[in-house]
Amino acid sequence: MSNQPTLSIVTATRGNFTDYWFEQLLAVKGNVEFILVYPPGVSNQPINDPRFKIITSPFKGEVMQRFIGLLNASGLYTLALDDDDYVHPDVLQLVKEYFATFPDSWVLRLRMKKIDITDEERIRSPWEPIPDFKQLDIAPRTQNDKPIILQTLPIAPLNNKLDARLLIGACERRDMHGAHIENFNNKVWQTELVHQSLAELAEVMKIKGNLHWIPSWSLDRLLGLFIQAKFFEEDKTVGHWMPLPEQIRYIVRPSSIKELRFYVAADGLLAKRFPQYGYFKNLFFDQLWIGLKIFIRRSFSK
Repeated sequence: MSNQPTLSIVTATRGNFTDYWFEQLLAVKGNVEFILVYPPGVSNQPINDPRFKIITSPFKGEVMQRFIGLLNASGLYTLALDDDDYVHPDVLQLVKEYFATFPDSWVLRLRMKKIDITDEERIRSPWEPIPDFKQLDIAPRTQNDKPIILQTLPIAPLNNKLDARLLIGACERRDMHGAHIENFNNKVWQTELVHQSLAELAEVMKIKGNLHWIPSWSLDRLLGLFIQAKFFEEDKTVGHWMPLPEQIRYIVRPSSIKELRFYVAADGLLAKRFPQYGYFKNLFFDQLWIGLKIFIRRSFSK
């Protein structure tokens, strides 16, 4: 009998997660593997649970820590979860039922509820049962987006043309809107697709010799789009999106306490590897101008 986990839950952490978050992680039922990846120089607490892998990254930063954690995922399916967000304790049963029904799907998008960090009552409220998967109707996303069905997820429209106005920052990017997904986190992916994409992404990060271009942030969007680009098929349905009640609780922090992060370095890797897709050029130039405006604004405010 195989001891391979069905699901790997990977978290890049600085070790400052709450006791309640850790208790809720332990509450996830079944054949699940938990991977916590710490930055160098941070002491990790001993955990007496055979389902855990504790890894120390050689470099700090969300990209490297999560990258290493995902490479070490041994489950059939993988979920990246931040150390202040929560996943339903019965998620494994949903994952098994979904991929048994749709074995060729790339991704299951869990329904997420955004909750303000100050709303402790809502954060700690009991989870409602996950909708009975076998009773769900399947349909495309509706105009009113009523979350009562299992919605189909199309692949990102990577063949969109470059909007020349973005080259000079004359407009905002719009092609991220729609039923498709960009981000990797808080979704359940086929691990084999993740590993193949990470292996190629590692090569894309090489500049020359031992010199690498490794962004600090945004493996979330980078990997979600990289997988779709690597295995791109026009008009393909890559997965489905669950209805409410939520299976993920995403904790929203005020922007005033968030550290400044620039994502253009990660977006540039997509444009570098897949120059044929105008979608990535639109993304890169949009983020470049956003970053420049933030830098100029902060420079003059000092």
